[in-house]
Amino acid sequence: MPLSRVGVIGLGVMGRPMAANLLRAGFRVSVHARRAAAMAPLVAEGATAFDSPAAMAAGCDAVITVVTADADVQQVLFGAGGVAEGLAPGSLVIDHSTISPATARACAARLARQSVQMLDAPVSGGEAGAIAGSLSIMAGGDADAFERARPLLQAVGRTLVHVGDCGAGQVAKAANQLAICVTLQGMAEAFCLAGAQGVDPQVLLDSLRGGTTASRMLEVMGPKMASGDARAGVESRLHWKDLRIVLDAARRAGVALPGAAIATQTFSALQKAGGERLDSSAIVRIVRRD
Repeated sequence: MPLSRVGVIGLGVMGRPMAANLLRAGFRVSVHARRAAAMAPLVAEGATAFDSPAAMAAGCDAVITVVTADADVQQVLFGAGGVAEGLAPGSLVIDHSTISPATARACAARLARQSVQMLDAPVSGGEAGAIAGSLSIMAGGDADAFERARPLLQAVGRTLVHVGDCGAGQVAKAANQLAICVTLQGMAEAFCLAGAQGVDPQVLLDSLRGGTTASRMLEVMGPKMASGDARAGVESRLHWKDLRIVLDAARRAGVALPGAAIATQTFSALQKAGGERLDSSAIVRIVRRD
């Protein structure tokens, strides 16, 4: 069954541009949000607004969720008036949130009991990637569900990878976030060490750009650490949440991740210092003990 009618829940920094790209790709898009103002720009572009997840899902072949945490996904899908109440057998749920692999597997199993398939399909690429439709999508679930979803995924992403069974997408995203956050920890320590020895942070940044350290992470986060401007970007509370997912997955798998543990302590300290809404580059302040 082709997927032409798509519902989107979670119209924030990521979800809103993703829904807009689905509209531009020719899909019939329905939306739900707690605030009418969040839906208004998409309605102006041709989307249809609904006052509950269940009502929206009833008219959709597929429902996309882009929310923050495990509890949010569970509430949107299975709470009173949730998506599951409106889904027809044979429909598809695509969750682009970053949650624990265990929660993704549990949600998929629960939906399967009503003959609904689910992909856990977290994304990487940030707001810029969501706007450009160039996100990297790592999906877990049945291979046939992934192929059914491919036209939808191609409307919002450029790199599409079917990682494996349910939960595998979230495992891949946890690994992605682990690499990001441990890299941020290393960068923060590098700027701290150089600063303590009197080296100008901008000069350090210029020197790092010319060597093996050169990377996308350095280009995005290096200038922020060098300047101390942490006002824009990925809020540190989100990376802190992701690191807790990483450590939970590691505990379940019996794997020791000392780098992740150290990064988690640094991000936790930033939260306690009131830096929840600051860009994650602000962890350099904790490392320097500002």
